[in-house]
This record gives sequence, structure tokens and C-alpha cells, in this order.
Amino acid sequence: MTNAKTPRKRFRRLIRSWAVPAGCGLVFLFLLRFIFFFGYVPSASMEPAIREGSFILGIRMFGEPGRGDVAVFEHESRLLVKRVVGIPGDTVAVGAEVLTVPDGCYFMLGDNGGHSIDSRHWNEPFVERHEIVAIVFARRTKKIPGFVPKSIY
Repeated sequence: MTNAKTPRKRFRRLIRSWAVPAGCGLVFLFLLRFIFFFGYVPSASMEPAIREGSFILGIRMFGEPGRGDVAVFEHESRLLVKRVVGIPGDTVAVGAEVLTVPDGCYFMLGDNGGHSIDSRHWNEPFVERHEIVAIVFARRTKKIPGFVPKSIY
């Protein structure tokens, strides 16, 4: 009887030794896919708030962004990071033109106006709510050796 249980015990130990790391890995992947956003900013468009070469950590959107939030969003098949300066119902001045931000849309500007291609320069100046991916809550400028993240402009 002892010999019959030995292979079964070994198999159970093997399963247990893999279950914890696999479970932790799945939880980590779930958090990165559905809760957190991790990216790299290669441009100076958000300086001084986010320096060129910074890594950013954001939380994926479950509510509405507020005025002043730094958001990651998709625009023309690229991920961009800019500050929300106009929320639905706000009026914004772009040169001599005054625009009203429509419902479900936002007006975005880079903090470094001279180096930022943002809502002021686009044909359609507003970002729709469904295009916003995350709100940035942390950044780090120190480079991580060997790490090549997805770039956000």
C-alpha cells in the first residue's frame, strides 16, 4: 500500500509546487491587463510633470476623468499621454476660435506646449471617453536595464 501512494503523493507535491507560482502569475497578468497600465514616455510633450524617458503607471478607467488628470489615450492608432483640460460642457479657446467640449469627449493638452502635438493641432480636437485607457498616478525617470516597454507619446 505504501508503494501505491508514493507516486500519487509525488504527483500532488508536483502540482502544488507549480500551482502557487502559476496562480501568482495569472493574478499579475490580470492586474496588468484589467487594472493597471504600464508604459514609457519617449517624448518631452509632458515636461516638467513627466520628463522624457519616464516610466508611468496608471489605473485603467472605471469612471470619468477630471480636469487636470493626466490621461493615456488612443489617438490615430497611437497611445498618447496628455493632461485633461476640458471636460464635457467646458468652453476652450484655440487661437481665435472658441469650442465647446461635447458630451462624452475631452480636450487634451501637453504640459510642454512647444513640444506637444495635442488637441490644438488635430482636425478633430476632442478625445472620446472610450479612447481613454488609463489615468496616470505614478512616474519614474530612472531607466530599468534590459526593459523595453511600449512607447507612449
